[in-house]
Amino acid sequence: MLVAYSPLQQLHQPGQFMAAGQAARHPDVPARVQNLRDAVEKLNFPIIEPRDHGLKYVARVHDAQYLDFLQHAFEAWSALPNKGPEVLPNVHPRRSGAPYPRSVIGRAGYHLYDMSCAIGKDTWTAMLWGAHSAAEAASRVRDGEETCAYALCRSPGHHAGPDYAGGFCYLNGTAVAAEVLRERYARVAIVDVDVHHGNGTQDIFYARDDILTVSLHGDTGDFYPYYWGTAAETGDGPGAGFNLNIPLARHTGDDDYLGHLENALARVRDWGADAVVVPLGFDAYIHDPLAYLDITTEGFSRIAAALARLELPTVFVQEGGYMCEDLGKNLSAFMTGFETTRARRA
Repeated sequence: MLVAYSPLQQLHQPGQFMAAGQAARHPDVPARVQNLRDAVEKLNFPIIEPRDHGLKYVARVHDAQYLDFLQHAFEAWSALPNKGPEVLPNVHPRRSGAPYPRSVIGRAGYHLYDMSCAIGKDTWTAMLWGAHSAAEAASRVRDGEETCAYALCRSPGHHAGPDYAGGFCYLNGTAVAAEVLRERYARVAIVDVDVHHGNGTQDIFYARDDILTVSLHGDTGDFYPYYWGTAAETGDGPGAGFNLNIPLARHTGDDDYLGHLENALARVRDWGADAVVVPLGFDAYIHDPLAYLDITTEGFSRIAAALARLELPTVFVQEGGYMCEDLGKNLSAFMTGFETTRARRA
């Protein structure tokens, strides 16, 4: 398994995070990705640094206005009197069609839909190299150099939509990987196994019929991101029928999860997918700090084996999974389950 990873992603060190009205320690710390990197090193996976793909792919999935904001927000923020240490909004638009503000404070509220995506001086650089990592992993699969690859991205990306950031996500690496694969493959499926709904990914592809988006996630009636993720959301226009949401009850464990996953993968097979992108989160783990589901380490191995049985070119893009003693062990179990199953079917 080839791993694409840029150490420049570790420059992002957000200091502010609001949870249930309280300032809390930010869960997306550099140590979590270092933990994952240590795990792939122990598996002897080759780790490469990505090439600079410029804005070619991020501009396909994010609006130019939004990319300009991410790139220049901290500089504009730093010129404000009495500013805080990071860009964070204190106002959000509450009507559709709201005008685009000149003030960086207004723009922050326009683009950052929650209080989890503080922007510091190195955030843009770190996020762009995370997107480069996703593009690199996907390009190796697209070009036939690898049958599967893993983008070790930080921060996660599936909550980032066309013109917004949220849930620790700024640039959508999953969407980038899908766009890269589309340069070769006519039909690309996204199967999101993070505990949270991939709302940004859904919004990016909601009106398209060339990318099937599937998300298994904690029921958003009482779980983040709250305003997306119901089973009734199936796509729009040409994309009608190409978005599949599978909300899961709190404490869903391995066996029930695998049953829902097999149903989702049947949809992928029936559609005739040519390649698959897997937004890979480990926050469905029973002991994850943000836990909602009850997936075990063995469960991650079984999830991986089910995905391997698709027998499709596959790109994994790291999403959630936060600091706990089993984070690296869960990644190791997943990758071992995937590779072992694939080898048996070769």
